[in-house]
Amino acid sequence: MENNSNILSNPQEFINYLNQESQKVLEMYSQTGHDDLFAQFTQSWTELAARSFEDPTVWVRAIADYQQAQMNLWQNILTGKAIDKPVAEPQKGDRRFAAEEWSQNPVFSYIKQSYLLTSNLLNEMAANANLSDSEQTKLEFYTQQYIDAMSPTNFALTNPEVLQQALETKGQSLIDGLQNLMGDVEKGRITMTDEAAFTLGENIATTEGAVVFENEMLQLIQYKPTTEQVHGRPLLIVPPCINKFYIMDLQEHNSYVRYCVDQGHTVFLVSWVNPTIEQRDLAWDDYVGNGTLKAIEAVKGICGVDKINAVSWCIGGTILASTLAVLAKRKDESVASATFLTTLTDFTDPGDLRVFIDEQQVKQLTQKVDDEGLLNGRNLATAFNMLRSNDLIWSYVVNNYLKGQNPAPFDILYWNSDSTNLPAKMYNFYINEMYINNKLAEPNGLTICGEQIDLRDITIPVYFLSTIEDHIAPWKGTFKGTEMMQGKIEFVLGASGHVAGVINPASKNRRNYWTGGELGQGADHWLETAERQEGSWWPNWAKWIRPKSGKKVDAPKDYGNADYKVVEPAPGRYVSTRVE
Repeated sequence: MENNSNILSNPQEFINYLNQESQKVLEMYSQTGHDDLFAQFTQSWTELAARSFEDPTVWVRAIADYQQAQMNLWQNILTGKAIDKPVAEPQKGDRRFAAEEWSQNPVFSYIKQSYLLTSNLLNEMAANANLSDSEQTKLEFYTQQYIDAMSPTNFALTNPEVLQQALETKGQSLIDGLQNLMGDVEKGRITMTDEAAFTLGENIATTEGAVVFENEMLQLIQYKPTTEQVHGRPLLIVPPCINKFYIMDLQEHNSYVRYCVDQGHTVFLVSWVNPTIEQRDLAWDDYVGNGTLKAIEAVKGICGVDKINAVSWCIGGTILASTLAVLAKRKDESVASATFLTTLTDFTDPGDLRVFIDEQQVKQLTQKVDDEGLLNGRNLATAFNMLRSNDLIWSYVVNNYLKGQNPAPFDILYWNSDSTNLPAKMYNFYINEMYINNKLAEPNGLTICGEQIDLRDITIPVYFLSTIEDHIAPWKGTFKGTEMMQGKIEFVLGASGHVAGVINPASKNRRNYWTGGELGQGADHWLETAERQEGSWWPNWAKWIRPKSGKKVDAPKDYGNADYKVVEPAPGRYVSTRVE
């Protein structure tokens, strides 16, 4: 379609083009690492069908209800009531059918309602499958994935907004969409934000600092003070090794790192290596022994102190918990307090990730990772995106490829697309020993860096921040950490989800959080006895950490010292390495 001025001149050619465009959209989805979506759907429904022969009454009733609803829909169409008396409506919060054509145009109203009726039928039959817990979860998940993929909004011919835009632009929107699709196929992932709008160190990850130590596992960044005096006890931040550290240092207005610096802390941060296939044998022990333990040693040496405070997030928190348990076994009191942000230490409830985690699937995945040497960051990112596919996959398919729009700049989505690999040995240990076997929660269940560890040996003050809508680290699962660690515990529950609930700047005073619940009687009791607070949890944490941070001293004028010299300016080389 080189001459877009003629794209609408031949109706049949126009229809063929739209069909091709829609097919390429589905092909792009398969190339995001989940080409087995329909195979998984088929397998799950084959198992459901076999089981349902034992008691077909659920199927018969569901199909009868569906047929009656379809007859009602046709009657409404024939009598002109399809618009005024819909037989099916989208769920609250479903933005796919927001355009008025879906409600006001009889043809598209019928398409929408028929799709919703079919979706309801499939979901009802899946929900009543009566399979084992694991198979039931997979059936319902892949059924929903199939339903979302088949939405009429995802196809040019059945999306009135796409058709209208094609008419208004004389086909240019379709040409632009095809160009966007071809670019993303080449990249191997869906573009979610204007990636050209961000440059590390210039307008993202901009807090001033320098790398003062590095090894094969990490670079250690020290940040420049913004206050004349600082707390005597430094702060070490251990971010996740899934994605990059700069989720904690996005832009000045929403940077947790900058907030900590402005609170008078001497802040250090771990920037994990983005491993290559040559680093396939990096193990969990390396992330602790040559990772956090080395970082703690360096921070103590640079600041000339015996103790530090530590903050961690997600898998970074799981690594820190392992580290603290090792230190406890060694009677090493280098860490005075720990903060865990949305961190699982007991993996009984893996949240929405449970759909990917059972012995059969993990066995297949670990074999694949062993063969390839890495868990590819793209595949990991797509798995997370599938958990919210309408928001994180299909909305971009429609806007980018069918409407030909370019996504707006958004710092969190830029970070979300900047994936990291995980080395085979580390990942296979993590998925098996923690998610499958839940050994970290067992006394002496794991041996890390030569020590049999027990999280119950951790007796320092601990601050837990969880978020009520977290689907990666469910808050009731993270709450179990309060029942293992034996120090003085502060548990805080934030609003929103895994990322937005943590990156909630104090300056904006948005959302809310809960504090002060009674510990020791489970998560539900804690929430029943907690008090709701308005605004960000950041000031609450700042108040908690302040008395644990030592007396004020003059802020350091230089980075590092004679033993830990400046390597390069922040944000450093490691964070700049992208998965290609």
